[in-house]
Amino acid sequence: MSVARLNYVELPVSNITASKAFFESVAGWSLQDFAPTYAATMTGDVDLGLQADRAEATSAPLPVIQVSDLDSLYEAVLARGDAIIRPIFSFPGGRRFHVREPSGNEIAFWQLAAEE
Repeated sequence: MSVARLNYVELPVSNITASKAFFESVAGWSLQDFAPTYAATMTGDVDLGLQADRAEATSAPLPVIQVSDLDSLYEAVLARGDAIIRPIFSFPGGRRFHVREPSGNEIAFWQLAAEE
């Protein structure tokens, strides 16, 4: 398995329009809309997602770590007995799951969708 790398941070936001405008004007970033309640940068480096859907948003910033074998990592987390917050689910571009690490932080691990 290759080394996992942090490549995304998702922020819970209460006002997607205002938050998007903030990052565009202050940081000069371009954010793409993926839904009325979700926008993200698409630099291919460490990107930022803005989640305004209260049902989907985490309570704190969510670090998202890219891995090459999501299923094996998921099984390893289950074997350790760590708290799975959201089992593996698909989203545009890939699949991910959320886990609570031992100090209580929510972390997401994701894998790029296989090209068809």
